[in-house]
Parts: sequence; structure tokens; C-alpha cells
Amino acid sequence: MPRVVFTPSGLGGEVPTGTTVLQAARDFGVDLDSVCGGRGICGRCQIAFEPGQYSKWAIDSSVTALSQWGDTEDAYEQRRGMKPDRRLGCCAQVCADVVLDVPPESQVHRPVVRKSLDLSDVVLDPAISLSYIELPPSVLGDAESMSDLVIAELLAEFGRTVTHLSLEALQEVHKAFAGQDRAATVAVRDDTVVAVWPGYTDRVFGIAVDIGSTTIAGHLCDLLTGEILSSAGRMNPQIRFGEDLMSRVSYVMMNPGGDRNLTAAVREALNELIAELCRDAVTESTVSTDDVLEIVLVGNPIMHHIVAGIDPTPLGQAPFTLATAEAMSVPASAFELAGRHAQVYLAPCIAGHVGADTAAVILSEGPHRSPTMQLLVDVGTNAEIVVGNAQRQFAASSPTGPAFEGAQLSCGQRATAGAIERVRIDRDTLEARFKVIGSDLWSDDPGFAADTEHLEISGICGSGIIEVIGEMYLAGIIDTDGVVQGHGAQRSPRIVEDGRTFSYVVHEAPGVRLAITQNDVRAIQLAKAALRAGIDLLFQHAGVDQ
Repeated sequence: MPRVVFTPSGLGGEVPTGTTVLQAARDFGVDLDSVCGGRGICGRCQIAFEPGQYSKWAIDSSVTALSQWGDTEDAYEQRRGMKPDRRLGCCAQVCADVVLDVPPESQVHRPVVRKSLDLSDVVLDPAISLSYIELPPSVLGDAESMSDLVIAELLAEFGRTVTHLSLEALQEVHKAFAGQDRAATVAVRDDTVVAVWPGYTDRVFGIAVDIGSTTIAGHLCDLLTGEILSSAGRMNPQIRFGEDLMSRVSYVMMNPGGDRNLTAAVREALNELIAELCRDAVTESTVSTDDVLEIVLVGNPIMHHIVAGIDPTPLGQAPFTLATAEAMSVPASAFELAGRHAQVYLAPCIAGHVGADTAAVILSEGPHRSPTMQLLVDVGTNAEIVVGNAQRQFAASSPTGPAFEGAQLSCGQRATAGAIERVRIDRDTLEARFKVIGSDLWSDDPGFAADTEHLEISGICGSGIIEVIGEMYLAGIIDTDGVVQGHGAQRSPRIVEDGRTFSYVVHEAPGVRLAITQNDVRAIQLAKAALRAGIDLLFQHAGVDQ
């Protein structure tokens, strides 16, 4: 029987030939939406299919791995349109081994950004400044261009030396000053007018995005006030090409044009994220992508290179040479991103696999300003570790894998509404209580059932995984070697036999059983070991013994 693997969850298995993708997703508990009962009407079950070799799963997805297009898909494509790599899960049938990606818009549960921002020590000094100017009435015979008039007015009124208007600003300047009072607001970056709006406006927006190996998270910010107007996140669609960085580099090496596929995937996700951030902005009036003037991107070196369209394969082997460690500042159009006036700032890498995300952590937390030694750890698929103080700093990356983010675990899932994020286990009864995203109540609170009635509790996200493993150890359910203790079954029905090992059931409801298996514990142990090895290595280099 053919084998199907769904990303980003990693779920899958063997199915009979001819099984629809939607049915396979349901069989393996994959988060694939459908509201029309599989009749090819709603289009919510779309999946992305990219032929290629996927060494992680030893699968070579050929173009014949799925059935050919049928009349239903043709009718839907003519009626609603579909992206070139998409298929309807209710129509496409599995014919051979295949790796399929479930894009964010086809997932039932939307990701939630749980990262808070602390801007208390940030001094606002945006690269963009706004100026409201009024041009003198036009007179027949005037030889000065609109560009000359704007530049002269900025110098006369604000003492601001500007050399030119960008092409996008020139395309708007006549319309912007067409009113009777010939007044408009101009946005200036360095020595260039980059945007012009009719009348007076005091709004200028920027977006900051962390391109993680597994998760992409972003915030929309008012650059003049520092207020965060919206936050959003989504899975990195590159995960269908490999869950870790080396798997993606391997995909590029084994598939001609693979680097372009990875670049296109992450840029598409960024555009979707930018649109979502603007759509969800909490403001008195709507925010358009054209209102965004600054976009800052950070990520590890491989993400840095891929989003910039740079071949990442040299980072897949020693000596891990970067194409550049310098920061980049380019128009958004250079990265095929939305925002016709926006400038993209891609933060600098440090060296090897220590990237722009680490540079951002150092800038934010400031170990270089501290007289005492600090340890900074950014836990993720590719964890960043920094040890240092005002005298010197050491940095390294550690390939922990996606377990800490809930991926590739039996009951793991993204941080979406309904995901278990906090866990406590009673030391005597071994009973578990938990909190889910979307509710402030613990599961043993009287109002929990009513408060979570609209949520589907279907998995445990990264923070919940870390807590439940720790709680299992403190409660004696697992020993110091990480072995789930079977004798605990005499104390609690939550400890159940699972083949030759045992599992601990965190939550059970009709049709749902969320349990931590022995393999889950091992995955967390491996991730933690990789993280601890990186910390110990830096301690050794920094001369820190405690």
C-alpha cells in the first residue's frame, strides 16, 4: 500500500490505493478542513503537492503519486481558481508514496502567537519621518517640477535635505497634491521621499517578523507610538521539504531548483502573514499593505539565505561559510513582498549557523550592557544560545529539532486555540489538570466545560509538552532515565500499557485521547540534550563553571 505523509504535522501512514487525501487525513488525525462533506464545493480541503525527493521519509514523490485532475476539480478551478500546486483533498486520490503539505488556510485551527513584547526600554527613533507640507499655487509658466517643489518645501519648512522622490512617490505626487489647498503628507527615509498621501496623516506602520524553522511570527507596529496593533503566526511551509534545516539543505542538493521552491514557499507565507497583520490591526481605520513602510526580518542563517534567494547549500557542510553576514536593506519588491513603499531590512548574521535571530536577541536583552554573566536561550527547532557580559559574548546554535514546538510528537500540535499549554499533575493521585489556549480556566474549574465548549481540545503545544514532561518526572511517572514507569498503573488509570512500553494519558474525551508516549519522552530528551550540549560548550569557552 502507498504511504502518505502530511506536513507540517508529520502524521501519516499506509493507505489503500485510491484513498482520497481527505479521507487519509481523517484516518491519521490530520488538521485538514472541509465544510461541504467532500463534494468539491467549499475548497477548504486544498493541499499543496510538490514532486521531489524527501530523504527524511525515504519518499520520492512523483507527479503520478496523486490521481489526475477530474471534472470536479476542473469545475472548482474555473469557478474559484486555485494555485498551480494545489489539489482538492476530497478529489485527489493517493496512488503512490507521497508527501503533502496542509497550508494554513486549509487547517481547521489557526496558529496563535504567544510571544509578548516588552518595549519599556526602547527609544522610538524610526527610520521614517512624516512631514505635512503645502505647495504654493501653481502658475502658468512655472518651470519647477512637482519633485522640485516638494524638495524645496521640505528644506524651507523643516530644514530636511532630500535629493529625490522614489518612483512610487512620483507615481502618486500629482494626485496627492491635487486638492484645492495643495497639501499632502510625505514620508521621508534617509534622503528620499518614499510615499505621499493627500491631506494630513500621522500613521506610519512597520512589521517585524521572526522567520523560524517551524514557525513564522510577526507583529504590526505603529512606528510613531510604538503600539503593537496586531500579531499573527503560521507554520513555515518549508517544513514540507524537511522538518529541520539540514533536511531542507539536503532537499536543495537532491532536487534541481529546490532552492527556488523553498524561497517561493517562505515568501508566499510572508505575504499571507503581512496581509493578515494588516487585516487584523486594531485601529480606527483600516490598514493597507501600502501603508507599511518598514519590514524587519530575522532568522537563522539558512532562513536568512533562503528568503533572500541565496543558495543555502554551503551552510550544509563545513566550514559553513555564509554568502554574507552583512545586513541587507532592499525594497520589498526585491523579495517579492507586499507593500509598494516598504523597505525590507534583513538583520545581520553573526557567523556559521548563528544568525540574525541571535543578533536580535542580543540587541533586545543586552548582555553587552551587563556587568554580570548572562545566559540567553531562544528555544526552537534551531536553538540560539548566548553567554556573555559587557566584556565579551559567546554565541552558538543547537539543532534541537521541532519537538519543543510540539511537532512530530504523537499528540503534539501548533499553538492554536484549544491546544493544551499548561499542565499540572497531582503527586498523590497522578491526576492531571491543564489549561488550553483560548481559556483562562484550569480543566478542574467548574466552568471549564462551558468555557471551552467552542474549542476542540485536540493536542498539546510546545509549552504544554515541556510542562507535562517535567510534571511526569516530579510525580515519579518517569524516572531519571526518562522511562515511563509501568508500576504506576496500579496507582492511576492514566498510566496505560502501550505495546512494550507505557504512556500517560493527559486528556481523554469521546474520540480523543491525548497521551505522552515513551517515544515522545525520548524526543524531548534528545532535544534537551542538544540544547544542554550547546550551553555546556559555551560555558566551557567562556570559563563559566556554574
